[in-house]
Amino acid sequence: MAQPNSGSWTERLSGRERVRHVVELLDKPTPVQEIADQADVSRATADDELQRLQSDDWVTETTVDGTKAYDLNPVRMLFDEVTDLIEAHSRDELESQLTELKEEQEELATEYDVSSLDEFREQLADEELSAAELRERRNVIATWEAINTELGLVKHALQLYDDVIELSSPRTDSPSTLA
Repeated sequence: MAQPNSGSWTERLSGRERVRHVVELLDKPTPVQEIADQADVSRATADDELQRLQSDDWVTETTVDGTKAYDLNPVRMLFDEVTDLIEAHSRDELESQLTELKEEQEELATEYDVSSLDEFREQLADEELSAAELRERRNVIATWEAINTELGLVKHALQLYDDVIELSSPRTDSPSTLA
């Protein structure tokens, strides 16, 4: 997990704000005490703020080695990323992104003569490759996964585009089409 900005953050931010900042940087389920230590707050303060964040659906409670822990709520993160895409781009821009991402995906498939990422992964075990070739292919896998993730987000954004724009617009006297 990345470390929060150090320095005078204990002077600039309240304990609860530091807990929220640490939570935003979580990349895996993290025990409450570890979050408290990183936020430089008591365990009680961290636990209280984490419970509040859970009630707002920002985090989910889990256990790590039998200890209460928290992780970012993946559903909330998905909707936030989709909403951010819609707010930052027009429908045309999202359609262009979709085309570019699909082209990148197809170029990888053509370059490595496979039809899918799964097929590409199967080649790792089937072929005798040098360490350098394995490293290169692992980098290709990471790139392909990133493209697949972006494709999924852009597709969701396009599917929800009209609804999010309508719900984000200032209210008028006309009823919503979603009602």
